[in-house]
Amino acid sequence: EILDIALILHMEHGGGNNSTFTTHVVSSSGTDTYSAIAAALGSLKGPKHGGANIKVVKMFNDMRKHVRDYSDEEEVSAYLKKLLHKEAFDKRGLIYGMGHAIYSVSDPRAEVFKGYVEQLAREKGRMKDYQLYATVERLAPQVIAEERKIYKGVSANVDFYSGFVYSMLDLPLELYTPMFAIARIVGWSAHRMEELINVDKIIRPAYKNVLPEAEYIPLCER
Repeated sequence: EILDIALILHMEHGGGNNSTFTTHVVSSSGTDTYSAIAAALGSLKGPKHGGANIKVVKMFNDMRKHVRDYSDEEEVSAYLKKLLHKEAFDKRGLIYGMGHAIYSVSDPRAEVFKGYVEQLAREKGRMKDYQLYATVERLAPQVIAEERKIYKGVSANVDFYSGFVYSMLDLPLELYTPMFAIARIVGWSAHRMEELINVDKIIRPAYKNVLPEAEYIPLCER
């Protein structure tokens, strides 16, 4: 049941995400379906998009090595601060699974998912891990607000729990992004059909130079 829910939640959530926009752009050129989906897959593969849940799992694996007491909120907060200061995990300064470009108050997909995650964790004997996830979900927005001075609101996104769910379902790490892709292909296909039926014009982004005008310098004088 939770696998079905995961596939439904990952299917689509608006045309503005990177891979769906890629589908629109590539489809507008008049190319075939295989090429359009292949391009979207290339986008989804990125760690900032479909590969994010793998980053969450690896981040928590690293956290378990450095946080001795999962119930010690000060110790968990200290690790989260190290993440933001580029002193822990991959030193990118990110708490993976937290925040979203569109959803600030909450990610509705994560809200739906979370109710099933606790139930599955209880059945699988992974409540200690679930408590750590829940603690990070609660503390991370506070830490980010303090350290980054971001007050618009930061919440867990769907990637925060999906990797944990896949691990409880005994799926290998290598299948996490393909699982996302299997679901998202349905959404991409809908957007591709919309593009082909309603629009017959290539998407061609325009760029505007915002630099001040400068005198041309001949090559021999550079």
